[in-house]
Amino acid sequence: MDFDFNLILVPATLVFFVIWLLDKLVWKQRATRGKGNENTAIAWAYDFWPVLAVVLVVRSFIVEPFNIPSESMLPTLETGDFILVDKSAYGVRLPLLNTKVFGSGTPARGDVAVFRYPPQPSINYIKRVIGVSGDIVRFENNQLSINGQPVISQTLSDRGVQSYEQFYSETVDGKTYLTRDLIGISAAAQAPFVNMANNGEFMGRAGDVWQVVVPEGHYFVMGDNRDQSADSRFWGFVPDANLSGRAFYIWMHKEKGFKLPTFSRNQSIQ
Repeated sequence: MDFDFNLILVPATLVFFVIWLLDKLVWKQRATRGKGNENTAIAWAYDFWPVLAVVLVVRSFIVEPFNIPSESMLPTLETGDFILVDKSAYGVRLPLLNTKVFGSGTPARGDVAVFRYPPQPSINYIKRVIGVSGDIVRFENNQLSINGQPVISQTLSDRGVQSYEQFYSETVDGKTYLTRDLIGISAAAQAPFVNMANNGEFMGRAGDVWQVVVPEGHYFVMGDNRDQSADSRFWGFVPDANLSGRAFYIWMHKEKGFKLPTFSRNQSIQ
């Protein structure tokens, strides 16, 4: 997903705040020379830091916009969707440090969560939470199960336009959403994490059978576009410290190129 805009927003806000504060307490150019006659940097500080501060607070603690750049969450999210993320859903965290300062919310199975990609935390990822702390997530005979209970999955014969794709209605803990498979392809066959020896007896089964136990304070996530998603099957669990928030709404969509954005896909994220 998007580059972390806070890497720019936080330093810019702090710099303008320091300049504003120094002028208030030390330089006092705005007070002595009058507005418009102070140094350019000081004028910018007065104009921009309050606006940047509001944007920073909203993006960091309330709601943050993201753009979807890939098809890993099809059909739930399409490339070009602009979504809103509830930043308080999993506890309020400090920008950049990502340290939880208050709130005790945790992801639930079926949530669409935004998090910092564990192998490269400067990048944001979005996937669906399948397993939470302590869960046993197993895949066998083309059936996903959690703690021994098969995940409800119904074939949708009226979805899809390509002969190689198949859509399903999947339900986890009362949350129903759509998933997409590619017929004859198993992404898990090339997924290092679920095929490693330290994941148990399933090494060498080409992704047909795998099982993981989710550690405390971690989550197992998968893309809804199951055969075109680099997710926990490939790189492992998401630590709680990497969570950013819960995606809850599509507010705009824009196709690639010189096309105007549309609001035809405005809807809650299931």
